[in-house]
Amino acid sequence: MTIIKRLGIGYGVMASACVLLLVWLWYHEFVDEPAEFAARGVGDLHQDTAAELSTVLFLGAIPVMLAFGWWWTRRVLGPLRALTHAAEQIESNTLNVPLPRSMNNDEVDRLAAVFAAMTARLDASFQQIHEFTLHASHELKTPLTVMRAQLETALHESVSLPAAQTDWIESLLDEVQRLTKIVDSLTLLTKADAGLVTLERKPVPLGELVREAFDDALIMAQPQRVRVTLDECADVQITGDRHRLRQLLLILTDNAVKYNRPDGEIHLSLCKRDSTAELRITNDGGGITPETQRRLFGRFVRGENAIGTVEGCGLGLTIAQWIVQAHNGTIDLLPEAGVKTTALVRLPLA
Repeated sequence: MTIIKRLGIGYGVMASACVLLLVWLWYHEFVDEPAEFAARGVGDLHQDTAAELSTVLFLGAIPVMLAFGWWWTRRVLGPLRALTHAAEQIESNTLNVPLPRSMNNDEVDRLAAVFAAMTARLDASFQQIHEFTLHASHELKTPLTVMRAQLETALHESVSLPAAQTDWIESLLDEVQRLTKIVDSLTLLTKADAGLVTLERKPVPLGELVREAFDDALIMAQPQRVRVTLDECADVQITGDRHRLRQLLLILTDNAVKYNRPDGEIHLSLCKRDSTAELRITNDGGGITPETQRRLFGRFVRGENAIGTVEGCGLGLTIAQWIVQAHNGTIDLLPEAGVKTTALVRLPLA
């Protein structure tokens, strides 16, 4: 319960008690006592009616003073309420938004100044992290490209090499490709955070992309004997970047295959809900806990069933979330019946 509510309840209780006391006093002085004296045949002993009336009026002013105190308390705590609301809206991309200040140099205003200085330092730290990640990933691209080219050249010329060395070169090439993928993902996310990624805004037939993703999923699912089914595919059209939407579908279908069980199933569906395209990708590789569900869209976060068993770095869902939000949509992971997980994507229609 907020401070305002607690103070309001306290003021309300005190004002109600004062009003009840005032009513009882007025009734006792001007109704009950005169009636009792008249019944006894005794004259009214209270001759100074004006003094008694002034006493009742004075007591009646107490609720008015309490109401004024309540109004003044709300006025004084107004800046604190505004600061609390502004602080609740702070995220990593809104650290540069100024916080409201009353500029009267009281405790609340100084607290707002402290918060503003803290958010400024955090914003500077985030900017340094973004710049470092962007520069580091850019610098890593060149040596990784050189290493990949040299390993591919050595692999093509490995006719006279022993089988053990060929396997060693192939293993190194796989690791270089994995590092290259991580660096590319970090570069994309860092540029997206800095607003350096420009998306196309063109009509995209989403149903066509889903059918292409279904064909890709059939190929990826063969080694694990996973069955892929396209339950429904509506011919809907959205406005966006075809390449990024294709990347989104590839990430989600790849996850559905990797985190599935042998002989499992994947169900894809695309339907129209009012003015929204609704995409569902369901796999029965096992449910996810609520704690994991809340963290899975973070960077380098992986589920308990993925660590040490499935290749990946925990950036796929982060990129997927960025693509969906860049298209003004939403993405959620919904555990179903404890053994299934559904990736639900909603995108506005063109």
